[in-house]
Amino acid sequence: MASTTRWPAHRAVGRRCRGGRWGQRQRPRGAAAAQLRAGAPRRAEGASPAGRGAAGAARRRGWRTMTRDHGDGGEAGFFERPENSLLHAAHEAIVMFDDRQTVVAVNAAAETAFRCAAADLLGLPLARLVPAALRSAHEAQAHDYLHSDALQHRLVAHRRITALRPDGSQFPAEITLSTVDMAGEPPRRCVAALILDLSEQSRLQHELDGFKRRLRSVFELAPVAIWIADNDRIVFANRAAERLFGEGHPLLGQPLHALLAEATQAGLRAQLERALVGAAEVPVVHGHIVRPDGTQREVEIALAALPDHGRTTVQMVVADVTQQRREAAAMAESREALRRLSTNVVEAREEERRRIARELHDELGQRLTALKMELAALRAAPESDGSAQIDNMIGMVDETLASVRRISTDLRPMMLDDLGLPAALEWLGRDAARRLGIEVTVRLGDNEPPLDDRVATAAFRMVQEALTNVARHARASDVQIELHQHDGELRLTVQDNGVGYPPDALHREGSFGLVGMRERAAMLGGRVDFSNPAGGGARLVVHLPLAPAEEHRR
Repeated sequence: MASTTRWPAHRAVGRRCRGGRWGQRQRPRGAAAAQLRAGAPRRAEGASPAGRGAAGAARRRGWRTMTRDHGDGGEAGFFERPENSLLHAAHEAIVMFDDRQTVVAVNAAAETAFRCAAADLLGLPLARLVPAALRSAHEAQAHDYLHSDALQHRLVAHRRITALRPDGSQFPAEITLSTVDMAGEPPRRCVAALILDLSEQSRLQHELDGFKRRLRSVFELAPVAIWIADNDRIVFANRAAERLFGEGHPLLGQPLHALLAEATQAGLRAQLERALVGAAEVPVVHGHIVRPDGTQREVEIALAALPDHGRTTVQMVVADVTQQRREAAAMAESREALRRLSTNVVEAREEERRRIARELHDELGQRLTALKMELAALRAAPESDGSAQIDNMIGMVDETLASVRRISTDLRPMMLDDLGLPAALEWLGRDAARRLGIEVTVRLGDNEPPLDDRVATAAFRMVQEALTNVARHARASDVQIELHQHDGELRLTVQDNGVGYPPDALHREGSFGLVGMRERAAMLGGRVDFSNPAGGGARLVVHLPLAPAEEHRR
C-alpha cells in the first residue's frame, strides 16, 4: 500500500478517498467497514492508478479490488495486504477468479479447505476445483454468471457443489458469489466465491439421518401403537397403530375424536391440556378406541408433549389391553369358580360322611341289633332246635355283608384295583342301567395295557359323575360309554340322548360336577370338552395323558 500511494501505511489506514484524493481519517462503521473500506486508492501526490472508477464500483460491492501494480504483489497479494487482513483471516474459504475462470486470489481458509498452499491454487483453471464429471456444467454456469447482469445483482442464491482438492479428495460445499471489478487496462471483472465447507455439516447430517432412521425403525417395530398428533390431528402413526385400527384404513390426517369412544374423549382432552402446559406427570388415560368397522377396543393411552420448531405436538402410546382385560376377567371368574368348588368339595365331603354314618347306623346297626336279638332268643329257649332262627340270622348276615360291599363300592370299588378300569366301567354301566331303568352301552378297546392308577381313578369318577348328571338332569333313555387308548392318550366319551347341556352349564350356580370334572382332568394335564351334538343329547369327551407329566404327579 505504501509503495502504491506513497503514504505511510499508518496514515493510509482509516482514511477515505474523496474526489480522487485521500481525505481525513474516518471512523470505521462496523467490522464490514473496517474490513471492506475504499477501492483503488490515489497516490498521495494526486496521481491515481488506472481503473479508479472500477475500484469505486468494487467498493460498493464490499470487496477491495486488486490492482495490476505488481510492486505490492498484484492480484496474488490481495489477501496479504493489511487492509484485507480480516478477509485473509476469515473462517470461510474465499477464492477469486477472473473472467477467464482462472484463480487469481485465495485466503488462508481456502488453503485449509483445499489442503494445499495458495501457490498450488493460484493460476489454476476454476474447473480443476470440481470433479471432472461436473466441469462442463460448472464452466457453463460460471461463464453465464460472468457475462450476465450480475453487477446489478451482487449476490446469487446459495448453491451446493462438490469441490475437488488438488490431492484428489472431494468435499461438499456451499458457495455464494460476488462480482468484483479489478483495476487495470482494460478493467477486469472477477468473481469472489465464498466457499463454506459442508464436510462436518454433512457428517452431522449423515449421523442425524441415521439416528432418524433408527428412531423411526424403533417406532415402526414397537409392538404397541404410537401416533403423534398436531392440532388434534394425526401426523404420524406406526405400523402397530395401523394394525390396531385395521389394515387399509389410513390414520394420517384423522381427527383424534374420530378414533375415540365418546366417553374417552373428555378424559383424553383433559390430559392433553395438562401435557401441553408442561405438567411433570400426565396420568394414563383408560378408555376405548373405535375402529372403522364400529368395533371397540379397550386401551391405555400414555401421552407426552413434544416441542417441535416453535410448536408443540403430542406423542401418544396406545396399548391395546382388551385381551388382558378379558383374561383378567376370566382369571377372576376362574378363581371364583374354584372357590365355590372348594366350598362344595368340603360340603360334599361332610355330606358323604353323614351318608356313610347314616347307612352304618340305619342298615348295619339295625341288622346287627336284630341279629343280637335273635341270638338272645335262641339262648333263652335251649329246648328248641333253633333252625328257623338260625336261617333268619344267616339272612341278616347276608344283608349286612351286601350293605358293607355297597358302602365300600361307593367309597372306591375294589374291582377298579383288582380288575382295572374296563371291568369297573362295565360294572358301573350295569348298575346304572338297573338303578335308572335305562339302556347303558359300554364299548372298550381291545387288549389295551393297564392304566396309571391316577388316570384310571379320574376316568372312573368322571363316568360316575356323568351318570349322576344323566339321572338328575338329562331325562335320557340311552347312554353310550366308550373308552380307547390312542397316541399316548386315553379318550373317554359319554353321550346320552337327553336334553343336552344348558348354554351356561359351566357357569351356573351349583354346576360343581362339571367344574370338578374339568379340574380333575387339568390336574393330570388333560382336558374335558362339553358339547351338544346336532342330533340332540349331551356329549362329554375326556382327554387324559396315559403317562401324566411329573408336575401333575405331585
